[in-house]
Amino acid sequence: MLKVLFAATALLAAGSTLAQDGADERVRAAIKALVPEAKVDQVEKSVLPGFYEVVMGGQVIYVSGDGKYVVSGVVWDAAARKNLTEARYAGIRKAALANVPADKRIIFPAKNAKYSVTVFTDIDCGYCRRLHQEMAQYNERGITVEYLFYPRAGKGSEAWNKAVSVWCADDHNGAMTAAKNGEPIPNKTDCSNPVEADYELGQKIGVSGTPAVITADGTQIGGYLPPDQMLARLQQLEAGR
Repeated sequence: MLKVLFAATALLAAGSTLAQDGADERVRAAIKALVPEAKVDQVEKSVLPGFYEVVMGGQVIYVSGDGKYVVSGVVWDAAARKNLTEARYAGIRKAALANVPADKRIIFPAKNAKYSVTVFTDIDCGYCRRLHQEMAQYNERGITVEYLFYPRAGKGSEAWNKAVSVWCADDHNGAMTAAKNGEPIPNKTDCSNPVEADYELGQKIGVSGTPAVITADGTQIGGYLPPDQMLARLQQLEAGR
């Protein structure tokens, strides 16, 4: 309990210092000067001396405390051989996905689940379909697949309407499988559905293509991976924690 209190006190102190020395205002002003329409979600001290970490629109950049320099790139801890920027991204993804309940996902569960991945999917994308066609193999390897929608062509597209129709079907899983196989499904678009929320979430956390496969700890392991390769990657990440 004391550790929690000390941690909370430290965070409040850091935030207070940031506000008092004007760094927060200078950092935000620097961003606005470059991208006037930018929405800054968070500003906090970076591991880089004199720089602050800025999160906006699912992206992480670094801005000097005097507002003169903006750095877009990856920061590594050379000694630990750790990509600190990717670790930050993973934390952003994990926190965002934690807000999506199970009843807003289409889940293909493994019988003896060892791992779970969230997959942003487009009904019509080739590798999305390939991944789905191998669903039984992922499940056999203990990998549960939880789908969120990301119709790449955007709202009103054919892929978008298919996603809505899948959700509006009485059997989500069956409709997903049929749609992924190119089979016609009833056109239903009048139900409450999470497609737009999923799409906006994907944009917020930087999804740029499908399938986007994200692990339980927020690591994005790329796009399509065959079942054995996905299992090996998940095992590798688990061993490295």
